[in-house]
Amino acid sequence: MKKRQWTSQQKTQIVLEGLSGKIDISKLCNKYQIGQTQYYKWRDQFLKECHTAFDVKQQSQKEQRLETENIKLKRIIGDLTVELKKNEYEL
Repeated sequence: MKKRQWTSQQKTQIVLEGLSGKIDISKLCNKYQIGQTQYYKWRDQFLKECHTAFDVKQQSQKEQRLETENIKLKRIIGDLTVELKKNEYEL
């Protein structure tokens, strides 16, 4: 039997469908042809990591700040390199 690969979006959809309580877990697992053990692993992982869903904005701000700082430092390095070259030619 070929092993299937599930995307994170597919796993999330399945877990949320199970958490909604509108369908029995055994029926849900039959619907998607997964084992109940697999569903519960996904559910546990989802619940363990769900608090990070709202951290994305903070990470983006941090990444943006670091990117801006990186650009400034590269500009400074470029300016200093030009100054060094000027000094070499003047000597």
